[in-house]
Amino acid sequence: MQYRQLGRTGLRVSVFGLGTNAFGGRADEATSIALIHHALEHGVNLIDTSNRSPATPTMTELSETIMGRALRGRRDQAIIATKCGKKTGNGPNDANCSRWHILQEVERSLRRLQTDHIDLYQIHWFDPTTPLEETLRAFDDLVRAGKVRYVGCSNYTAWQLCKALWTSDRHGLARYDSVQPAYSPADRRIEPELIPLCLDQGVGVLVYYPLAGGILTGKYRPGSEPPQGSRARTQPGFAAQLNARNLALAVEMERLAADVGATVAQLTLAWVMRRPGITSALVGATTLAQQEENLRAVDLPLSEGTLRRITELSDPFVAF
Repeated sequence: MQYRQLGRTGLRVSVFGLGTNAFGGRADEATSIALIHHALEHGVNLIDTSNRSPATPTMTELSETIMGRALRGRRDQAIIATKCGKKTGNGPNDANCSRWHILQEVERSLRRLQTDHIDLYQIHWFDPTTPLEETLRAFDDLVRAGKVRYVGCSNYTAWQLCKALWTSDRHGLARYDSVQPAYSPADRRIEPELIPLCLDQGVGVLVYYPLAGGILTGKYRPGSEPPQGSRARTQPGFAAQLNARNLALAVEMERLAADVGATVAQLTLAWVMRRPGITSALVGATTLAQQEENLRAVDLPLSEGTLRRITELSDPFVAF
């Protein structure tokens, strides 16, 4: 396994991070625990979860609960990253980034995770209804109390992250040491502004959907029905991404992968992990075989010509 510094901090995280979006849904508890143990045994130390999965809202809290059970006796092997900010109930304060909500949700997450601290606590998205100072002061208090080690954000645009960093600097508050956006050859929107900001300001970039939600794995093909149990079957909103443009990219990536003797998933992940500014790629799985295959991307040898060809194929996806 390879490790990189998280932004300007001294924390080292694996370039391959375990994403737990499928845990408790497409992957049952036993499989999820096996995937966590397998990842740890292969040097993966970054495990990312959430107090509520955006993909499977009926599975609220399940991923954290499973992780807590899986890490009994192994807590010191893992960098636990979780989030708050999404809707968790029907009350008027059961969502967003207020101090009230953050302090309530961190206690719930700690109980589910069966730990006394969260290594990386992230806000799930930008909340225009709550002052950034309020959100960041709540995070700062959690860091000072020892309940949280580092803080980060997810789904922030460049201007939102820049404003947050300025707010932390102005008020002497804990700053966001990481940002978590979507990124893959099929979605390179973060490259023009967010990546340069993170490189300049020393912010780690932990990317989710590095395989475009499974589009760049070979499981979806033009003119064919999505396989049973796939995200396209279980998450109706995802099916819209199976458009001609994305599937055409997948076909070209498969051809290139065959030329270099790799799977399209390995080729895609190897490219993502080598891109400027990327700290770690958060990769989910629903089987051990799938995770075993994906892990080989960490050390996959690729020529500069191959990397350049992937970049050329995906250049149209810098903006869409």
